[in-house]
Amino acid sequence: MYPQLLTYLFEFIKYQDETIKILQTLLIGKSMFDKPEEKPISKPYRKLQVDELPIVETLEKLDYQELLNDFLEKHGKPLKPVRRHKNAKVCVPSHLNCPKCGAPSDFLYANNGDKGQYQCKVCACLFSEKNRYLKEAILRCPHCSKTLEKIKERKDFDVFKCKNNQCSYYQKKLKGLSKEEKKPFKKDPQAFKMRYIFRLFKFDYKPLSKESPELPKVDLSKLYVSPHTLGLILTYHVNYGLSARKTAAIMNDIHGVSISHQSILNYENSVALIMKPFIDHYPYELSNQFCGDETYIRVSGRWNYLFFFFDTVKKIILSYPVSPNRDTQAAVLAIDEVLLKLKEIPEDLTFVVDGNPIYLLAQHFFAQHDIHFDVKQVIGLTNEDPVSTEYRPLKQIIERLNRTFKGNYKATHGFGSEKGSVSYVTLFVAYFNFLRPHASLENKVPVMIPELSKLPHMPARWTKMIELAQQWLLEIQAA
Repeated sequence: MYPQLLTYLFEFIKYQDETIKILQTLLIGKSMFDKPEEKPISKPYRKLQVDELPIVETLEKLDYQELLNDFLEKHGKPLKPVRRHKNAKVCVPSHLNCPKCGAPSDFLYANNGDKGQYQCKVCACLFSEKNRYLKEAILRCPHCSKTLEKIKERKDFDVFKCKNNQCSYYQKKLKGLSKEEKKPFKKDPQAFKMRYIFRLFKFDYKPLSKESPELPKVDLSKLYVSPHTLGLILTYHVNYGLSARKTAAIMNDIHGVSISHQSILNYENSVALIMKPFIDHYPYELSNQFCGDETYIRVSGRWNYLFFFFDTVKKIILSYPVSPNRDTQAAVLAIDEVLLKLKEIPEDLTFVVDGNPIYLLAQHFFAQHDIHFDVKQVIGLTNEDPVSTEYRPLKQIIERLNRTFKGNYKATHGFGSEKGSVSYVTLFVAYFNFLRPHASLENKVPVMIPELSKLPHMPARWTKMIELAQQWLLEIQAA
């Protein structure tokens, strides 16, 4: 009896196991059992390529009232509005007017029925509400002169593509495909960049707009501590990367000065407001070797991005914006801060960056504003291409700068506001450019100011630099 019972239970367990598998398959949508282990497929990303600028054909703007007067003088009678049929199924919207001459809807035909194309009776312009004539210019492919078609809308830009199969750019790309590439191209043509592409940026930004510096309404003479004490606080907090709480503890335990950590943060913000215009508009003597990179900082509990651009020869930080996004607009702002510090833009201007495509897009953005420079991308950790081999030493310099900043920033445990992050980064840049000796510069500071080099210790140098920044601001106000 027992063997029969065991056999029955064994068969019942097998039945339950099969039932569970079927139910899990129905629940998940695919079978999880009796299949070979799937191995991950290594599919490399297509590297971003930026094409040359398109042909921009500016539309001629006309005045329909002048055209109506010309018609009257030429024919001796006025041009009448469009005569509508009473039973017409398609009507022209009353709000619509001609984008070329501005004629109202009374002078517009429904040119192709209900398909949305209109024609102006005054200037004969063909258009639709969504097509190219609603723009100020027509974008044409520089290789075949065909009109570009908008295919995608991104956050910062719209993507236009030339879809002409006879375009010389497309034909050249087709002929350049190797035998190994033709088979995957037929299966997945989107993995290959075969057609001319142009990106039209959306954000309103004027590069090289040299605005007057923001003059802070902060009077450091009203602080409750002496200038020497302020210099000590900045030395501990910025030079040695101590947190505001540790700085307050040292001031109390060693120097006998009772001060709260919040007061130290307030002093930091006040000094940063004074120092930032001085740092940003100082007449630096620069080389022609610049590199850039971004690193993470914590702001209000979220990761933000600090963009550093750096003169690798002079060891001068030229750009240091903080942004919540690592996008094209942030890269444009970071590069623009470098361009503002150049007396003139050299023909061989080059920026060395990593493989992030936002820098190529920023280069393309500036080219649209007739500002040209080259971008060299050092990709990965090993030298897989000649560009990475040649420019990696410069990239390593900016990475050392990031490590130096993180060594100072780590003790802060992040910032409670965007203002606090900008203030700390500003003071770090002031320290790095004007006060910190560099071994590669024979233990000299990057920017030599005689008034600072004569002073005996760091607190006095901080105090003197604040005084110089205040004098500069007063001169700007007087001018």
